Amino acid sequence: MSKSIFLTVIACGLLAGLICVASENPQKAFNSSQLSGPGNFFVAPNGNDKWSGCLPAPNQDQSDGPWATLEHARDVLRKLRAERDFREGLPKTITVWVRGGVYWLSRPLVFEAEDSGKSGSPVTYRAYPGEKPILRGGRPISNWTVHQGQILKADLSRTPFHGIYFRQLFFDGKRQHLARYPNFDPTKPYTGGWAYVDGKPVPMYSEIPGENRRTLRIKREDLRNWSRPEEAEVCVFPRYNWWNNILRIASLDRQNGIATLAANASYPIRPNDRYYLRNLFEELDAPGEWYLDKNTWTVYFWPPGDIRAAKVYAPIMETLIEIRDASDIVIQGFTLECCEGTAVLLRNTRDCLIAANTIFNVGGRCQPADAAVRVEDGSGNGVVGNDIYEVGSHAIVLTGGDRTTLRAAGNYADNNYIHHTGVFYKQGVGVVLQGVGNRASHNLIHDCPRFGIQYSGNDHVIEFNHIRHVNLETADTGVIYSGGRDWVSPRGTVVRYNYFHDSIGFGQQNGQWTSPHYAWGIYLDDNSAEVHVYGNIVVRAIRGLIHFHCARDNLVENNIFVDGTMQQLEMNGWPDHSRHIETMTLGYEQYAKLPAWQKYVGLQKGGHPKDAIPIANNRFVRNIIYYHEPNAFAYKLRRLRLEHFECDNNILWHQGGSVLISLDDKPRTFQEWQQLGFDLHSLVADPKFVDPAKDDYRLQPDSPAFQLGFQPIPVEKIGPYADSLRASWPIQEAPGVREMSYK
Repeated sequence: MSKSIFLTVIACGLLAGLICVASENPQKAFNSSQLSGPGNFFVAPNGNDKWSGCLPAPNQDQSDGPWATLEHARDVLRKLRAERDFREGLPKTITVWVRGGVYWLSRPLVFEAEDSGKSGSPVTYRAYPGEKPILRGGRPISNWTVHQGQILKADLSRTPFHGIYFRQLFFDGKRQHLARYPNFDPTKPYTGGWAYVDGKPVPMYSEIPGENRRTLRIKREDLRNWSRPEEAEVCVFPRYNWWNNILRIASLDRQNGIATLAANASYPIRPNDRYYLRNLFEELDAPGEWYLDKNTWTVYFWPPGDIRAAKVYAPIMETLIEIRDASDIVIQGFTLECCEGTAVLLRNTRDCLIAANTIFNVGGRCQPADAAVRVEDGSGNGVVGNDIYEVGSHAIVLTGGDRTTLRAAGNYADNNYIHHTGVFYKQGVGVVLQGVGNRASHNLIHDCPRFGIQYSGNDHVIEFNHIRHVNLETADTGVIYSGGRDWVSPRGTVVRYNYFHDSIGFGQQNGQWTSPHYAWGIYLDDNSAEVHVYGNIVVRAIRGLIHFHCARDNLVENNIFVDGTMQQLEMNGWPDHSRHIETMTLGYEQYAKLPAWQKYVGLQKGGHPKDAIPIANNRFVRNIIYYHEPNAFAYKLRRLRLEHFECDNNILWHQGGSVLISLDDKPRTFQEWQQLGFDLHSLVADPKFVDPAKDDYRLQPDSPAFQLGFQPIPVEKIGPYADSLRASWPIQEAPGVREMSYK
């Protein structure tokens, strides 16, 4: 940009103060009366990058107005801030207001260190008040002709798509299905539309000598005359049904029905595992299916409606916005859609804010690294008030912090509305917390294939979240989940004041696929340690409402647990640590003796994992247990050394039945349990909820729980809240299994 254009920008936007909207603290609501002031620039679809960017709309003679692209706005601001002559004249706060309309991106919008704001004075890229700017990482496809019957085709060889093997296609804003067998069944979106691996089923946990991870056996009735089977991809849930893989077929032995995959699945693929095949042209036989022939760069599509009345588009890029090594940048109020990978990626940033955006239809790969918003390292970054849905993998991933010193990153996901995650990667969850000292709070999460929140690392805070109707496609799972195979995770984490309910689960039982199945509420898995679980309400899960799987040193107090189908509390120990002793030893020896780690009392007392008791020093106190199922247990405990477990001052109420405990698979009465020294001060009594039939678990004033010191749970603070940084309010919850039932 020439010096004369710089002078024009300064004269128009900074010195003369032409129509500029003051952007103060981004936490404050926009004041429409503030229509003048320096430091404000504009971008619009009808703008021009040769103009000054100081006007919100083109002037009458079309000689000046807003810029056309965010990339140009970034570059002008970057140069202005670098020019010594003008730097001192820049206002404290700079805002780029983006007018409504569609912005088709051809490459990621990248911000770097020179684009940073200052503490308390961020550089803000923000939707113009009352308008909806849409950033799409793709291009429309419009040159459709008839191929055969209802199937259309479009030649992409001379378009921006040439050479880009995209894996998503959108029609009227809805993701379409890559041609597949069996077809997707919209009447049974979870339980239908599957083929099943050939062979005689074997027990899930039985080891099979010589088993490999690249063999898929196809039943004879499922084989078709595919011309290019080597292009086909298998979406399969191997062995444990914990998550899926999408893998290309390297070769197909038609005579024996054996497909050899091009890469390993996560686990061996076993008889009766469910799968479907996709990316086969011959399977394009239903509305909404499509196929891209990369030999001719021709896309084929059977549109589900009038193609003249809807826009069809596909992604040409992986990431929409990337911020790296920068600080104090705000991205606010956009609609972000259509990319193959992570929509917004923050790398080593500080105090950046991704707020009040709507992010959907992003992430077309079956990869755990992808997310709608991913924060890698850095500190103080916020993902706040966004609506995130229909994402290929995770909604939000937060990492950062230093495990050596336990320095907290302080990254946070707050007040987001998240639903329908994991479209392709079935361990795609609502929020992932890794590293040290990150937070997930006040989020509403529902309709996920697996967990609502997954966490590892240390010292995280999970609070005031409302998570419901999750674990729709996987088994051995929980509403929130942690693992501790390194012996040092997730010590120091606090889980408090959340409302978790309707953990579904889907998997095999006696050779039949069924639901609900093998799901808990709070899942402390694989030696999870020193987690404080306080003040939560956990309702409805088939296996139980909290599960200690060889977990240790945890304090679970002042929670409400309602209607576990099989039991309310489940604890399962390992015989020993031999399966994971190498990783546990590495974690202990790397961290346990460091100064910062001396605060973890359980870690210091527990000692080296080779000498430690597998499950020990858990405390379950001052909780309320309330359930109806006639055959359910209050507690189920297996392989537990009782002298290392504390359980007391609880309220237990089995509506219409006696309170039973399963101890190493043998039922015990409550009196027998007390004779063992447990629940000696507990009460078997109705806790007197306000209206449990309507899920109102507030306590009446005369509840006996108060006699035991139970503290009221602030239910009015749970979930999202009205704020200027909310993308929508009030939140209109999208339909899911709650409204349409589980099928």
